[in-house]
Parts: sequence; structure tokens; C-alpha cells
Amino acid sequence: MHDWDADTEPGVIVVHSCTTLGATLVVHLAGEIDHFSAAPLRAFLASAAADGYTGLVLDTSRVTFCDSGFLAVLEWWPRHGRRLRLTNRSRAVMRFLHAVASVQLSARPAPLRAAVS
Repeated sequence: MHDWDADTEPGVIVVHSCTTLGATLVVHLAGEIDHFSAAPLRAFLASAAADGYTGLVLDTSRVTFCDSGFLAVLEWWPRHGRRLRLTNRSRAVMRFLHAVASVQLSARPAPLRAAVS
């Protein structure tokens, strides 16, 4: 079965603006974050980490789509003691984060219950 309405083009994420507050980057993103478009974002953030930035504030109010590529960025940045904060979460980002949270909750093992004799 083929989904004729499926989007087969890679997404495009744009760093709409970027400012610094000491050792913190404040980045405003716009567009779509998928596996392909996340690669340049990861490279940008890797360069920032190498330059000594330890804080990251991501404004996602203009993000229209995100998938596991965005999750990979979110999981990568806090390594080595770096701080991450998401602000102005768009509907797409909120929907994605809720989906991830529900999968994580359902993946937890059920608590052991004492057998009733």
C-alpha cells in the first residue's frame, strides 16, 4: 500500500536567529526538523559546544514538524553537563514530546504484585 500524500522530501530547518547570553546560546528555529535537516543543526551545536557554550535555549515557536531527528539533538546537547531549555513550544513540538513521553511511560515494566492465595 502506498501513501500518495506522504511527504518524501526532506524537511528544512532554519536558524531564524541566534544570540548569546554569556555561555548560553539562544536559538530561534523555524521549519521542519527531521533526520536530514537535523544534521546541519547538530553540526552547528557541536561547533558551539566546542567553542565552550554550555547552555542552550531553543525557541521552537516556528517549528512546523519534528521527528526523531529532533529528539537526537535534544538528547545529544545535555551530555557533558550542558544545559538545555525549550521555550515557546509549537503545536508540532508539543505533539511530538507528548508522543515520546507516552511511549516512554508504556515501555516501563509493570510493578510486581504479590500473588493472592
